[in-house]
Amino acid sequence: MMRTFKRLAAATIIAAILATGCGSAKPASQTQTQAPAAPQAAQTQKPASTVAPTVEPAPVDVAAAQGKAKYVFLFIGDGMGYPQINTAEILAKQISAPGTIGVERMEFTKFENSGSVTTFDAESFCPDSASTGTAMASGNKTLGGVINMDVTKTEKFTIISELAKDAGYKVGVISSVSLDHATPACFYAKQASRGDYYDIGLQLVNSSFDFFGGGGFLQPKGKDGDKEDLIAIAKTNGFAVPETNDEIMALSGDSGKVLAISPVLADAQSLPYELDRIRNGVDSLSLAQYVQKGIDVLDNEDGFFLMTEGGKIDWACHANDAASAMYDTLSLNEAVQVAVDFAQKHPAETLVLVTGDHETGGLTIGFAATGYSTFFEKTLSQNMSFIEFDATYVKSMRDNSATFEDAMAEISKVFGLVPPESGDESNAGMTLTDGEYKKLQDAYALSMIPSTDRNYDESQSILYGTYEPLSVTCTHILNNKAGIGWTSYAHTGVPIPVFAYGEKAGIFGGSYDNTDIFKKLTKVMELL
Repeated sequence: MMRTFKRLAAATIIAAILATGCGSAKPASQTQTQAPAAPQAAQTQKPASTVAPTVEPAPVDVAAAQGKAKYVFLFIGDGMGYPQINTAEILAKQISAPGTIGVERMEFTKFENSGSVTTFDAESFCPDSASTGTAMASGNKTLGGVINMDVTKTEKFTIISELAKDAGYKVGVISSVSLDHATPACFYAKQASRGDYYDIGLQLVNSSFDFFGGGGFLQPKGKDGDKEDLIAIAKTNGFAVPETNDEIMALSGDSGKVLAISPVLADAQSLPYELDRIRNGVDSLSLAQYVQKGIDVLDNEDGFFLMTEGGKIDWACHANDAASAMYDTLSLNEAVQVAVDFAQKHPAETLVLVTGDHETGGLTIGFAATGYSTFFEKTLSQNMSFIEFDATYVKSMRDNSATFEDAMAEISKVFGLVPPESGDESNAGMTLTDGEYKKLQDAYALSMIPSTDRNYDESQSILYGTYEPLSVTCTHILNNKAGIGWTSYAHTGVPIPVFAYGEKAGIFGGSYDNTDIFKKLTKVMELL
């Protein structure tokens, strides 16, 4: 089914664009509007603990762990919990059969082996991506915002990718967000603060690892632009740095070490949201294509370890944009399919592991105003991400002093929402109530004020978080009409699923802590 997803999704979205006349909108390119560079969990005011919590190790099935996984894929959906997975499978069904109650199973949810992990870190049950990435990469708990160092920020941890490299594996790291972001950084760097982007990038370009692909660098020349360029250092250190899609697609096992940054970058040096990539026909490689290139570069007789992050699931959920999160979850599944195809050619040697680092947004299926009813087909009305709407429409509205009526016309094009008494009986289910219409008017008024001049009261802070008021109000209203709810703009502390396929997959069943992912991987890879 997932092989047909892109055709179905493209047809659905292109049809919506043609119908609404918004197909000429251009991608956001380098524009960033409130992309979550650091989660709230890392900004807590609690006193930092100097003692890591004690975690009882999960029992290991010795028989299941015998032997060695030679080719190991670790997929991390950042912010991806059970709700993100379930809603994505519902969306896939809606694409082929709108209004149907049912799901189209993604490839990784069909895996025979599954488990769940706890995600708390050394200071909170709502962890950040640095501490959860550290847990999976090193088997240790730490503070929010800390990458592969202990709670005193003095001891550096040994990580799975270093152990793999020392054991003869080739190593690769792919992410749909910037390569110096917390989760990818946890698989090559050790840093007291996840915000030290240049220092983290230095560790990447000075590493002996074999393949890096996806997003770019947030501070390629340092915070003040006065440092040596990271790309230049990478080239000096022997990395091949392809500059076009054709050059990336030509990569092979003869390419040597590779740093393959996408020529097309969106907000915060990331790949475009999948919803925007499909709708715009953006000349941007998909996450699945990066995984295939990673395989092409890394494949060898001694094996490889490849970590791939779907990072913008998290960013969409921070912004409470369900449609963007669902499409990016389906994009991650397309990437998993590439690994499964490889595994089927190497059935006794390959392990494919899929998990999340934490859940983001408190996403729920069910909303107070819709009761026991759900209308997921309504999410098909949205044809661009919140960040693209910010860049393409909201900024222009503000710059040109657009009226609310002008804004409402664009909202109807992008989200399918229509004003009360519009007379559009064919789209009655998307008609705004008087209360919803008033929420949009209030949000519009705030969005017309430069962000630096806005002074929110407590209720407005809860309504809009750190996002563009008009955009987040549109996604909230659309999501709620579909029967989708949110509880947070930050991370939550619920258990996260683990799905495993292939060699030694059985060891990943059951319930355990996220630090046990490292421990189980070292066993199946015979690293310790």
